[in-house]
Amino acid sequence: MPPSSSIEFIDTALSCTSRFALSYTDSKQKWFIRKHLLSLIQDYPTFTLSTNTFFHDDGTTVNLLCATGHLHVANHTPSIPLTIWIHENYPCMPPMVYVLSDSTSPIHQDHPFVHSSGATSSPYLQTWAFPRCHLTELVHNLVKIFSRDHPFVNSPAASFTHPSLVSKMEALDRLSGMLHYDTIVLQAQTEEEMEDLSNLQSEMVKRDDIFTSMIMGLEHERMNLKHRAMNLTNQADVLVNWLRVNDAKALVTRLEGEMDDDDDAFEAGDEDSNLLIEFLAADSAIEDSMHALDKAVEHGVVSFEAYLRQVRMLAREQFFFRSKLVKLRGPSILHWP
Repeated sequence: MPPSSSIEFIDTALSCTSRFALSYTDSKQKWFIRKHLLSLIQDYPTFTLSTNTFFHDDGTTVNLLCATGHLHVANHTPSIPLTIWIHENYPCMPPMVYVLSDSTSPIHQDHPFVHSSGATSSPYLQTWAFPRCHLTELVHNLVKIFSRDHPFVNSPAASFTHPSLVSKMEALDRLSGMLHYDTIVLQAQTEEEMEDLSNLQSEMVKRDDIFTSMIMGLEHERMNLKHRAMNLTNQADVLVNWLRVNDAKALVTRLEGEMDDDDDAFEAGDEDSNLLIEFLAADSAIEDSMHALDKAVEHGVVSFEAYLRQVRMLAREQFFFRSKLVKLRGPSILHWP
């Protein structure tokens, strides 16, 4: 039987009609609140009752009953100070439960059911349904979950016992705790992987900058080589044109001058001999020019198109000179060493 002082306090608080009246309006609701609070005080006499103003997250304020006390869950762990606010729509809505902590006994980080602010949200509260759920059963459920996972002691719950040895709610509590800690581990691994990927991304960006710089350098070098090749092609065209303008007669004149300085030089005895020497010299000059063009195209100095153009032109001139040689001395002259 709960103390008479508690019974009197509940009756007085629920019947108050002054400006301090509580936010419970329905008489049937008040009857359930009275019944459940008396049951709580009877089973957990360490709790005391009071009234106060509660501030909801949306900014609204209500005057509510609350029960404050200590839960003793195990001999080797400290008791847990607790405040239970009776919601203005109780019993259809679950109570608001807060664990009271201070600097000497902080709530350990990443608790599956208790936020660092003290707000408590267990599967029992999340699945609250009247008349199956009530205050006394709620506190009994809190004792069970806090005995496995104390809010002031960082000791994650042990693995499941055999399903037949626990109730459905206890199995749900344990599963929620295990999933919570698994989620924390997975989140830590994900953050670590994201950090590694971020570092890898930075490294890839650096490498991309290096590769881009290399490609730009190679492109610049390619353009320089292209311009150089064009210049060399133009120079080759100038050379070939010069050779075409300064025809075989000039070459023959130079050869004749060189032969005049030679002790073994000789002069042609007639006009046909002069023509023969002239045509042979021109044919030899054209052969030398073709050989020079072969070397030029082999080393990439002259483009293949320019090479073909110049070879065709020289071949026509060579054909012209050789046809004159054949008229002067016959086909055998072409095999002259």
